[in-house]
Amino acid sequence: MDWQALVLSLELAAVTLAVLLPIGIALGRWLAVTTFRGKAWIEAAVVLPLVLPPTVLGYYLLVVLGRESALGRLYEAVAGQPLVFTWQAAVVAAMFHSTPLLVKTSRAALESVGRDYERAARNLGASEWTVFLRVTVPLAWRSILAALALSFARALGDFGITIMIAGNIPGRTQTMALYIYDLVQANRQDEANRMVLVITVLTVTLLVVARRLARRAV
Repeated sequence: MDWQALVLSLELAAVTLAVLLPIGIALGRWLAVTTFRGKAWIEAAVVLPLVLPPTVLGYYLLVVLGRESALGRLYEAVAGQPLVFTWQAAVVAAMFHSTPLLVKTSRAALESVGRDYERAARNLGASEWTVFLRVTVPLAWRSILAALALSFARALGDFGITIMIAGNIPGRTQTMALYIYDLVQANRQDEANRMVLVITVLTVTLLVVARRLARRAV
């Protein structure tokens, strides 16, 4: 079997979470503690990738990030190459696929922290940033790790968004989902079965880890 697609998928998921972790937690915290007009629209936008067909979301990203768009031209001017149909585009696809789960789960984790501890820290003169880093996050870290495990599993499984903006290029953007699709199309059923088993075991393991972390956090 060609394990390159699995290695690429794991690398993409790891880079995705490294980029997404501070963004997801900050957005989850902001939504957890603030109230403002239009908040429902922000929450709907965060959840949108969960309900929109992946190919539709991929099309939107292709329009926004393509070579004819302002963002696409800006990226190409800075990076010296287009963004679409590259490894970086596959990371963007995985980010959009994983963001809703990370934001919603981390938000729930941060909302579960007792506000008495945070108020006590503020009364002792701690800044909001210090309260967040030294009180809120340590109390919610197991639930945050559970959110990361779930998001990592989700980043491994994207198909529609990735194929729309990153393509299916072996060794560059061909993830496990795309590789399995190619194996089925080529009628290489035995290899497809083995790859499906590998990704299933890996995903189930991540789900079990997330569940155990979440239970210990209660």
